[in-house]
Amino acid sequence: MDSDLRPEKHYTRFEDMQGLLLASIQSALGLHLLRAAGLMTGGTAGMALLISYATGWAFGAVFFVINLPFYWFAYRARGTMFCIKSLASVTMVSVLAEAVKPLLVIDHINAATAAVLFGVSTGVGLLGLFRHSGSLGGVSIIALILQDRYGFKAGWTQTIHDLVLFGVALWLMPLDKVAWSLMGAVILNLVIAFNHRRDWYIVT
Repeated sequence: MDSDLRPEKHYTRFEDMQGLLLASIQSALGLHLLRAAGLMTGGTAGMALLISYATGWAFGAVFFVINLPFYWFAYRARGTMFCIKSLASVTMVSVLAEAVKPLLVIDHINAATAAVLFGVSTGVGLLGLFRHSGSLGGVSIIALILQDRYGFKAGWTQTIHDLVLFGVALWLMPLDKVAWSLMGAVILNLVIAFNHRRDWYIVT
């Protein structure tokens, strides 16, 4: 049978649920390592970390609230299911990022190590979310819209946004922490840019 005539395959509901959960855990772990080193990142997660550092508010709560306006874009651009999955993913990461704090206490972690592990761990987590039609909200949603409509890679959109955000961070954080944070963000975005290709996938 010609491959072009085969019906398009889709994940089952259970496969989607477990995929989004595992990807959220992976993303939350990377953010926990980043936070333990006092670093930040791009996107709405970076905004939430900066606000959390400055105010002492819980990262998870700030991250959840910041993402609320972006769900309208998610709904308009890619439909109800993408919006629901993005909301579920952000909620899980917000809860897991706070839940892991007393369970995985890190007294010290090298900044460079934290940046690399964050970039790889959260980058892989984001790939999993994208694969199951979810996201971590905010810039990730805008990035996916641009990639779907214009072919502009999601990783590059996030990189551009991150550069602006890191410019703001220079006013609030020590230069060395901003530099290590930037390295982690670059690694994350490269993981996405080199691995997120919808045409490589069989199941959607």
